[in-house]
Amino acid sequence: MLDPDARTVLDLMKAAGRPAMTALSPLEAREAYRSSRRALGPDAPDVALVENFSAPGPSGVVPLRYYRPAGPDELAPLPCLIYFHGGGWVIGDLETHDYVCRRLANAAGCAVVAVDYRLAPEHVFPAAVDDCAAAVRFVVDNARRLHVDPARIAVGGDSAGGNLAAVMALMARDGDLPPLVYQLLIYPAVDMRDAWPSYAMNLDGFPLTGETMRWFIDHYGVSRQDRADWRASPLHAPSHAGLAPAFILTAGHDPLADEGAAYARALEKAGVRATYLHMSDQMHGFITMSKVVRVAEAALDIMGGALSRALAPQPSRDAS
Repeated sequence: MLDPDARTVLDLMKAAGRPAMTALSPLEAREAYRSSRRALGPDAPDVALVENFSAPGPSGVVPLRYYRPAGPDELAPLPCLIYFHGGGWVIGDLETHDYVCRRLANAAGCAVVAVDYRLAPEHVFPAAVDDCAAAVRFVVDNARRLHVDPARIAVGGDSAGGNLAAVMALMARDGDLPPLVYQLLIYPAVDMRDAWPSYAMNLDGFPLTGETMRWFIDHYGVSRQDRADWRASPLHAPSHAGLAPAFILTAGHDPLADEGAAYARALEKAGVRATYLHMSDQMHGFITMSKVVRVAEAALDIMGGALSRALAPQPSRDAS
């Protein structure tokens, strides 16, 4: 059963005559996505500070947006979530996920740095991976300037952003990035082979279908032979042992539901602490629709609480 609020979103999409993503060019799809976020996202909550800046990247600068939550001393070092937006590696930007970043900052009591990585098809795989890695290194290297604690850094993202966050966690585990303490994966894309049964669900009229997901993957420029590369499909990493603990959320009406569940199982099998939340009555993308889909607020609060606990200072072993 689909949440009635989600059904309302589908009815609004149908009434607006919104074309399928696959019928649009990437530029048209980006504008359509921005417009839909403005229509479905509530007013942005206040935070203590929002600042735009950039990190040096492999092919120019990587735009970043820094959020500091309401409440804490503005100079106190805070834990930090580095957030990668969703959008199939083709659409999405700092504005489309501004609300989510603000909500997570306030709910978790942490700083958030959002990453505006390069998009496909202008910049194909692994450009987004390289930009996100550069952003992680920059945040850690500039922790003092950003007033964040370099020992309490998490990564997170939704959909394609969840894919990138999972890849960053693997790179950190392997020593290619600074250590991370947590990964927040919101309906992540973790297997580009598109062979899971949920890809075949009848999701006509939904924001994401199996066909739409294949459109995104094709634009991302991952060849058939490279789709098992763990940088594209983190589910296929040779090992998941030693990764940072994870929170994984999946939605029932989503072609990515099965692979997200499989990733949670893979982490658990590898001995990684993983919290798995499946919202069977929700659809892909719902956390950015909380003006209409009211349970998105509860989901953000749950994830904020998980982040807060994971990023809390660890008691000293010497404490008596």
